[in-house]
Amino acid sequence: MEIEEKQAEVIDHFVKQVSAQKGSALGSVFVEATSHPSLFAFSEILAVPTVAELEGTDNSVHLEMLRLFAHGTWSDYKRNSGKFPQLVPDQVLKLKQLTVLTLAETKKVLSYDQLMRELDVTNVRELEDFLINDCMYAVQFAAGRDLRPGQLGSMIQTLSNCFWLCSLELASSTRLATSDNLLVTIQDKIKWADTMSELDKKHRKELEDRVMEVKKAVSVKEKASDVLKKEHATYWTAFRRPTRFLFTIVPVTNDSAFQAVIVLLW
Repeated sequence: MEIEEKQAEVIDHFVKQVSAQKGSALGSVFVEATSHPSLFAFSEILAVPTVAELEGTDNSVHLEMLRLFAHGTWSDYKRNSGKFPQLVPDQVLKLKQLTVLTLAETKKVLSYDQLMRELDVTNVRELEDFLINDCMYAVQFAAGRDLRPGQLGSMIQTLSNCFWLCSLELASSTRLATSDNLLVTIQDKIKWADTMSELDKKHRKELEDRVMEVKKAVSVKEKASDVLKKEHATYWTAFRRPTRFLFTIVPVTNDSAFQAVIVLLW
């Protein structure tokens, strides 16, 4: 983010400079801009009206040079060097860096042979030093290049494809999250069913224990009832034993009648 902010500041600086210049005076500003180590995009400068006014004039070579740094490569410069002003060493380094960016846009793997050919490098050591010292930075920021005329459509298509792939990935992640939630719900239901099963078993055991207690109580009462019945039968058997009566007639003192006295004998 710091590098991006710095590049935005540099672009704004040069836009203000070229806006204040015209004609041949813009050439020196273009050299400074295309040599700046933090500047890799030039479309904003190309869009300034004073820059567009160079088209078809004697100073159009400066405009072509700026377009080269916006969209071209080192090979483009080598093939058409007569169209451009002589580049200073910092411009050569910058254009080769931009060439690597262009190659990296089209291929994920770049061979040494291709890089040496495109960068006009004669040996591997020189190429490696260039890539390590001049093209690799902390992977917090990746520089990009300006869009060529007519390239906007392909970039929109690329971004649409990227959006589509991201949507698929998001949908897949959503489905996985939904599946995970469903699995958790099922596991919770299983735990709940297990808990209810245990409670049901416990309740059934309590009922069975209660039934056994009632059966035992009934059995005890039945036994007690049998004992009482036996005692009752014994009592009545004894009460119904044969009874003997003794009649005795004794005289009554007041009259001559007799009164019978019954004596119960067991």
